[in-house]
Amino acid sequence: MTLETLPGSSGYLDLFPDRRMSYFSNPYVLRLTVIAGIGGLLFGYDTGVISGALLYIKDDFEVVNQSSFLQETIVSMALVGAIIGAASGGWINDAYGRKKATLLADVVFTAGAVVMAAAPDPYVLILGRFFVGLGVGIASVTAPVYIAEASPSEVRGGLVSTNVLMITGGQFLSYLVNLAFTEVRGTWRWMLGVSAIPAVIQFFLMLCMPESPRWLFMKNEKDKAIVVLSRIYDIARLEDEVDHLSAAEEEERQRKKTVRYLDVFRTKEIRLAFLAGAGLQAFQQFTGINTVMYYSPTIVQMAGFNSNKLALLLSLIVAAMNAAGTIVGIYLIDHFGRKKLALSSLSGVIVSLVILAGAFFAKTPGSSNGIYGWLAVIGLALYIAFFAPGMGPVPWTVNSEIYPEQYRGICGGMSATVNWISNLIVAQTFLTIAETVGTGVTFLILAGIALLAIVFVTVYVPETKGLTFVEVEQIWKERAYGSGYNTGSLLEQGNEP
Repeated sequence: MTLETLPGSSGYLDLFPDRRMSYFSNPYVLRLTVIAGIGGLLFGYDTGVISGALLYIKDDFEVVNQSSFLQETIVSMALVGAIIGAASGGWINDAYGRKKATLLADVVFTAGAVVMAAAPDPYVLILGRFFVGLGVGIASVTAPVYIAEASPSEVRGGLVSTNVLMITGGQFLSYLVNLAFTEVRGTWRWMLGVSAIPAVIQFFLMLCMPESPRWLFMKNEKDKAIVVLSRIYDIARLEDEVDHLSAAEEEERQRKKTVRYLDVFRTKEIRLAFLAGAGLQAFQQFTGINTVMYYSPTIVQMAGFNSNKLALLLSLIVAAMNAAGTIVGIYLIDHFGRKKLALSSLSGVIVSLVILAGAFFAKTPGSSNGIYGWLAVIGLALYIAFFAPGMGPVPWTVNSEIYPEQYRGICGGMSATVNWISNLIVAQTFLTIAETVGTGVTFLILAGIALLAIVFVTVYVPETKGLTFVEVEQIWKERAYGSGYNTGSLLEQGNEP
């Protein structure tokens, strides 16, 4: 039997086109996806809310107003926490399960939100930002893996992309909350404190949800795993899934019992998978998405729109387009495919960044908004329109499905850490680079990076649309050891470099 005819492969889907829709309409699968996706909402809200809150933090704390370093620290400390949370989140997921990791993330995030809201000085506020970042980092690893492991392969891409929709929706919500509390006493405390509400909601809802069936199976709790799987699949498909899990379990049993970080680089097929996953996460950030999300008001003002209200309004539209584009991506990712979607997205991103660069090159310094100012806004909008459906969801989706079960948590955590480190680098350097070499040149640099990303995706990222986890593992084995390689031989060679 070939990959094209195995249940869950794209050929199999062509034979049963209605099966995809039946899984999308499964209330149990949708409920699990939405509840787990609240972690993405926390992720998105935290990345967006600080831009507005910082304006009022500076009003309350004069020392912050006088120190650019403190302002940068307040913003970036959440990223530092997220880096640590993502790095440890992989181990937590593998050792204690996806459910407990989610509950821990909610507790840590809620504690951070309370500390921020009650902070008597900027230093306590920075501590709260660190705790919030820890929670976001753990959630950024856990939610995609949890959703992927409980999703049928036919709709796995769309369901994991729902988590990305929650991220972009959280960013849009943060802009709305910032506007809502501008006239309320305590402004920034409310902006930062209300983020505890979705974390508390997710905590109590998650108590009623099961552990990932794949994690349960690998921990020899097979009866519990089958109960969960039976609520997702019909009887015939359930038998196939149990067979796949049994085969994966047997292979993992013959590998090392404990996976360490260095083991990722010692096994050739895992090394290749991590290169693809981590590379996608890095290119997601280095092509400039969070530059746009963090600094879109600033970019709009750079284009000549000097009114703060107009800049915020245009930025709100950008955030709305980001969320809307993600919805499009949810549909396309399981129909168009991960690789094709990423390549199409990056091609559009390059065109958009060139338009943005051209607008800033042509704009006369000190001039008010005119044709080139509007051209910059159009370039910004096009950037989001191309990025959101493709390079927004694809890295998270691919990383949730390309690693073997034993490595999924640790590799997912490591690749998410790459994402957060790249995020931190971009956030901390964009304005400095723009001031040093000019905004137009900065956007051309981003366009050059996007071109490199196209080469990377073409060479290193396989298409995983509609494939089961077992089939995806086979892709890496064939890339590592040749097309004539079989599963049996891997059991003896699995740890060879």
